[in-house]
Amino acid sequence: MRKISLLIFFILFAGITVFAQDKTQLEKERQQIQKELQEIQTLYNKVKGQTKQTLGQLNVLNRKISLYEQYISSINKEIKSIDDDIYLSNLEIYRLQKQLDTLKTQYAKTIVYAYKNRSSYDYLNFIFSANSFNDAVKRIAYLKSYKDYRERQVNTIQETQQLIAARKKQQLSRKDQKNVALQNQAKQVQELSVQKKEKDVVVAQLKSKQKDLEKQIAAKKKKDRDLQNAILAIVRREIKAAEDAAKAKAKAEADAKKKDEELAKKNNTVVKPETNPAPTGTTPTTTTAVTKRNEPTSRPASYLDLNAKDVALNSSFAANRAKLPWPVDNGVVTLRFGSNKIENTLLTFDNPGITISTPSTGVAVKAVFDGEVSGVYNLGDGMVVTIRHGKYFTTYSNLSGVTVTKGSVVKTGQQIGKAGKDDEGSGGQVDFILMIETKNVDPLPWLRR
Repeated sequence: MRKISLLIFFILFAGITVFAQDKTQLEKERQQIQKELQEIQTLYNKVKGQTKQTLGQLNVLNRKISLYEQYISSINKEIKSIDDDIYLSNLEIYRLQKQLDTLKTQYAKTIVYAYKNRSSYDYLNFIFSANSFNDAVKRIAYLKSYKDYRERQVNTIQETQQLIAARKKQQLSRKDQKNVALQNQAKQVQELSVQKKEKDVVVAQLKSKQKDLEKQIAAKKKKDRDLQNAILAIVRREIKAAEDAAKAKAKAEADAKKKDEELAKKNNTVVKPETNPAPTGTTPTTTTAVTKRNEPTSRPASYLDLNAKDVALNSSFAANRAKLPWPVDNGVVTLRFGSNKIENTLLTFDNPGITISTPSTGVAVKAVFDGEVSGVYNLGDGMVVTIRHGKYFTTYSNLSGVTVTKGSVVKTGQQIGKAGKDDEGSGGQVDFILMIETKNVDPLPWLRR
């Protein structure tokens, strides 16, 4: 019975530990969300008073709403975790109570039995009625064991009562935590409603000035198209250079092998007479070794994943997924990767990477991984740096200045430039793009969370 009590205690302790770990993780997530909310609120305060409604303001509002939704989702997870813990507690209390009832019933039977056989004469008679001395010793040991058993029953009952009391106390604490979480949830839901109403106002104003909005989106599309074409040209150039180098290396190896084979053929040619004598008037034939031509090599999966340096770099880059540092120390994502749609309109646009807003212009922009600068260029409204990391390419656009040149070898976290101004001129902005050769991918899952 004591083992059962210890097992139940261990289960309770394990449940408390798991709940504490879950709560710690959720609290850490909420702190990160709150920090980003504060940063994006500071950013939005700068553009909120402007009379001209822009796509940038809508992007900031959308990001705020997304963060509030994440925050509420985190609270919901905590509430669910508390509910699950309370449910399991109820099951454990029920089991413990059933166990306690059984223990009390068994103990009551032993008390009744002891009461009926309470006289000293009965005990002495039980001992002296033994057939032999050994039998008498066994009867004494039995009586002692029976007494110990009753004491253990009492201890087990007390331990079970203590476990039930501790679990009930823990339940009260969980219920208090749930009430706090529900209050926080209601507050955040109300704030989310306010943000959505504010967004509706901005969307309505943008819709009323749809021509201006169309111009903004058209300008962004052209800018993104020009940037994408410039990056693709760089990537294709790097692939072509790697392909030429691979083919040149393969040709050199083939030529060397051919020379070796020709030399071996020349040194090892053996003239063998025919088994049957040649007809009169004919010349005996000789047997020579025939060199087999090399089979044509198949095209590799990637020319940027052939040499040892690129193979190691690609493996290291892939291993650091979700661990890459951010291009800026302080910034919030105001526009996410992929397709975006303006609510209540038919206007859509694609973002080739993520747009990160910074508190001000001129903040340091840093390389997210080791690599070599493949291009430094100007698209008219800011400088752009593209860095090759094996078959991975990162691009940092809308820079007000750069500190590297083409061919420079950079390290993780090394400054490569400074953030330029955003569309509203109220802060800084960096467009960050990640490509695997010629394919754009979402950078967010690769960056450190």
